[in-house]
Amino acid sequence: MEQDSVRSYHLRGSRITGPQQSALDKYWGIYGMAYSESLIDIPALFPNVKNVILEIGFGMGEATALIGRDFPETGFIAVEVHKPGIGKLMARIEELELSNIRIIEGDAHPILRTMIADGSLDGVHLFFPDPWPKKRHNKRRIVNERFLELIAPKIKKDGFIHIATDWVPYAEYIQEVFAPSALFTGGVVDRPEWRPVTRFEGQGITKDHQVKDLRYFKV
Repeated sequence: MEQDSVRSYHLRGSRITGPQQSALDKYWGIYGMAYSESLIDIPALFPNVKNVILEIGFGMGEATALIGRDFPETGFIAVEVHKPGIGKLMARIEELELSNIRIIEGDAHPILRTMIADGSLDGVHLFFPDPWPKKRHNKRRIVNERFLELIAPKIKKDGFIHIATDWVPYAEYIQEVFAPSALFTGGVVDRPEWRPVTRFEGQGITKDHQVKDLRYFKV
């Protein structure tokens, strides 16, 4: 459990708006799942999908909802620790009448260990994880050798992990982590048309942040 003792995310302010709390109260029983030490029955969760994607840290869920809308034959398991974002995404799921997104509240590391079966994922989305730019905080970055060892068994052969970041040193660091790994192959790719530009990403672009997309395939 050593990995879990070092958080890879900021515990931001948990102030939640009235509509977000209302969505949480109303839709948690439909779209939400609490952390559990039992495996998810993914076929029962998504009986009519062709692929299953795990998204780690969806923020306010802007991209998650739009991708879920655009890929109705894919099931999305979305993981987040912050209640405002969870409430916001639940409201969007209901607004868009989506049936292919479920949300787990909690830290991705224990969720991957106990809730996600080996060989159950076709892909993983990791969009704009906290870069922890200060050198003394680099150890908190979610992408590291242990993370690759944890997530690789969960992904089917030839499945993928797609990462986007607007912090160039983090993109370079990610490539350094993946380069010696025998578990994955890949690297920087063009920004895919299917990945929506969120408000967060747009703000970074206006500040001349260079967004990098990286895609690695399970060997």
